Amino acid sequence: MRASSTLMVSFAKLTDAMTHNPSFALMLVALLANIETVGAQQMPDPRVADLVKAGSVRIGLFPPQYIKDMATGKLTGVWAETARALAARLGVKAVLLEYPTPLAVAECLKAGACDAVFLGLAPRFADAGDFSIPFVHFDYTFLVPHGSSIGGVIDADLPGARIAAVHGHASSLALSQLLKHAELVWGDAPGSAFELLRTGKAVALASTRPALIEYSAQLPGSRVLQTSYGANVHRVVVPKGHAGRLGYINEFLEKAKASGWLQSAIERAGPRGLTIVPPGDPN
Repeated sequence: MRASSTLMVSFAKLTDAMTHNPSFALMLVALLANIETVGAQQMPDPRVADLVKAGSVRIGLFPPQYIKDMATGKLTGVWAETARALAARLGVKAVLLEYPTPLAVAECLKAGACDAVFLGLAPRFADAGDFSIPFVHFDYTFLVPHGSSIGGVIDADLPGARIAAVHGHASSLALSQLLKHAELVWGDAPGSAFELLRTGKAVALASTRPALIEYSAQLPGSRVLQTSYGANVHRVVVPKGHAGRLGYINEFLEKAKASGWLQSAIERAGPRGLTIVPPGDPN
């Protein structure tokens, strides 16, 4: 009874203070709102509660989605930066997993060893997982050595010509459907494909524009063609059946584009040759 009376007196005093002191009332409302906000931040979004509980998000990457600093081991590039930003938004650790090819990261996702990967929307990846909205795209073209007269696919597609390409890469698949005479010679990764061009075993290297811009610096006098023979629109891919996670990532990507963060990440971390898909564009 005494406790109840004390509570009633305290409430009466609080009410009187709010009535006669508007500033106190506003301060109390702000305090309560802040407490509510903090409580909300401590509750993980149910769409990604499994990742928050795990304490990390595992994201698979393949060249040329990253460049590795051989001194520190750190992976750089806009894909790695986007992965870290997503992990930061989740409040968990970013675990960046290196794979040699797109097919390898697709298998990582299907096997449950990756929580998300970056891929282009292509038939061969249709069963890899569920795809987010697009966020960046780049085109496919050639790197040719000094003195080459090649200006496009038609110039390179000659009997006896050999074009270096990365086995299993989307740029290679697109090119294979266009060639009628030239032969594709394979590298298991971008570096080994570039070696075929550098050592004169191929007349051109086919890949993505960002990758070829980087390799051109290693081959004096070489040039990246202005023409292109296709394009790749990249999306985040999550395991099938994770609609909530996909919705969360779509919101993250839209904010990254609309805020200017994604453009800043490209300018800061590279690679050159990327274009942002405009906010609100589902294709």
